[in-house]
This record gives sequence, structure tokens and C-alpha cells, in this order.
Amino acid sequence: MFRLQHITTAALIAGLLSLTACAPTYRDLAPGTVLTINQQAQTSAVVERQVDTIPPLAPEPAPPAAYLIGSGDLLSITVYGHPELGSGGGMAATSQAAGPAGAAAAARPSGSRVDETGCVRLPLIGSVQLSGLSAAKAEEKLRSAYKPIIKEPWISVEVQEYRSRPLYLFGNFKKPGIVYMDRPLTLLQGIALADGIDNSAALRSARLSRNGKVQPVDIYELLANGDQRQNVWLHPGDAIYLPDKATQQVFVFGSVKKGGPVPMNNGQLNLTQALAAADPNFVGGDPVRIRIIRSLSPTRGELLVVDYDKIMRGEAFGLPLAEGDVVFVPRTSLGNWNDAIAEILPSLTAVSAILQPFVSMKYLSQ
Repeated sequence: MFRLQHITTAALIAGLLSLTACAPTYRDLAPGTVLTINQQAQTSAVVERQVDTIPPLAPEPAPPAAYLIGSGDLLSITVYGHPELGSGGGMAATSQAAGPAGAAAAARPSGSRVDETGCVRLPLIGSVQLSGLSAAKAEEKLRSAYKPIIKEPWISVEVQEYRSRPLYLFGNFKKPGIVYMDRPLTLLQGIALADGIDNSAALRSARLSRNGKVQPVDIYELLANGDQRQNVWLHPGDAIYLPDKATQQVFVFGSVKKGGPVPMNNGQLNLTQALAAADPNFVGGDPVRIRIIRSLSPTRGELLVVDYDKIMRGEAFGLPLAEGDVVFVPRTSLGNWNDAIAEILPSLTAVSAILQPFVSMKYLSQ
């Protein structure tokens, strides 16, 4: 059993709202009114709740185990019996030059860099396309290229530097940055390349981006609960982002004067506090049916309709908000969720980079 002392400010706001005919009518409470609220389900201000989900990524077969050469890779190509024809031809002499130039040359790795077209340039045979081939297949191709020049050429190809398959690790990793995949990697293996995760990482908001789009992968479930369905194969160019817990916030849009993100204090914020920060303009709007989009995970969310009038009149407890909640104060008495989403979409687009993964994928990825 809880007792709630009615706050006179709420009565003042209610009185101001009643001045407009199109706004909801509030019955004022006398100053000093004390209400008793039983902690029962019917005291909740949530009048509608529905769970929404995003289909997971389709399972992919395991990629080929052999590394495929790509642009940016540095190759060591040896033509046995003919050192002048390999990728290191002439490097030994250059590295013995005196002074800083010689030291710089010695520090540079010898080899043939695969250019942006996927080719390497070699003595006598010129440019050869090797991108997309394994080292064994590259050796076969080079043997064929040298056969008109050398009888039974013996050639080896090794990758000295892997640079064609970057993986971007951003945020609260112990060693964030760019790493390069030297073999097929799963999401868990890719995360391990950063030497672990910082304790301040907000795992429930972590995301995997591919080709500029957030993917329906729940990194929290993978790391915290070992859900191997989330351990997808990584693609070259994938980005993994782990935000900081200190940047927890909610978003308030619609009939408010200061729409946008509202920071949470140590992860704590309720609906009344968020609306106060956004300076709501209830005149002409519908404060009784406030909409909330809540992210439960990158692949699951809730759509809530809140009767804010019950909170203002002390008939229901204040509603705690969760990190990333999108609060929408309708400007009119909206009918269904499709109407609400259509009205809020421009605001979501403006802050798309900092929204929760579920919201980005569900409403902005089409």
C-alpha cells in the first residue's frame, strides 16, 4: 500500500489546459488532497501494450576456409631460381643504402601490393589479376603466366599483410580501432580481436552495422546468455559499436517545445521528468494518450500507450522510462500506431545515428 501526496503544480497545469476548448478537461483537486494508490495492475497508466519483433538474419553457410586475396593485401611472390622476377626483386640492394633512406627502405616490408583493381605488377609479365583467388590458385595462375618465359617455373605466394578485409570496432572496447580479418570470423571472434569489452559498455544498445545499415543481431544475448543464433558470420567492412552507459538517454518528440534527447541520471528517469525537460505544449494536443516506443533488445520492442491523465491526477504511479525510449506527445487525437509513426518519422530521421538499434531497423531501414 502506497500513499501519494498530490502536487499542486499538477493542478495548476491542469487548470491552464482547461482554458482551451480542444484540450482535455481536467477536474481540479483541492490543495492538500491525499490519494491512496494500491499497487495493483489497474493502477498502471499503460492502457495498451504490444510487442513488436524484427526477423533475425537468415543463417549463412560457413565461408570458404581459404583466405581470398583482395585489394590492399601485400603478397610475397617467389620465383625459385629467378629472384629478380619475384616481388622482392631489387629490395635487398636498396635496403643496404646508407643513411636514413636505407633505414626507411629496410623497414618497409618487401612484396607486391595488390592495387585497387585487384592486380599485382611483376617483372616481364606485367599486371596480373589475383584478387578473389586463394594463395594456391594464385600460384597456379602465375605459373601459367611465366611458362612462356621459364621452363617449369616453381612459384610460391604468401600473404604478408592482410589489408583487404577490414573490421571496424568502435566504442567501449579495450582496444577499439580497425582490425583485418585473415580468415572467416564469427561475431564473437571479431569482438575478441579488441581484447575484451570495457565495463562501461551498454551491451543492450550494442549494434552490428553492415553496408550502412544496422543488422538484427542481439550482441547482449550472445555475450551475456551465449545465444549462438546471434553469432553470425562477419563480412568485410562490418562495424561493431558498443556505446557507453554514461550516454543513456530518452527521446521526446511531438507537441513539445524542446524536442530531442533527454539525458538519464544514472539510468533513472520517469515520464513526468522527461516531459518537464521537453516543455510540453498540451494545448490542442492529446496528453491523455502518449505513445512510447521501447527497445527491449535490437530485435524486440514494445509499443505503449500511456494515459498520462491518470498520472497527473494521482490515480497511477509515475512511469519509469528505459534507455532509448521514444516518447511521442500527439499534436492531435491520433487514431492508431500507423498514424503516430507517420507523424514521428521525420523526427526519428533527424536523430537516426543515436537511436536504439530496434528503432533504427524497424522504422528507418526501409
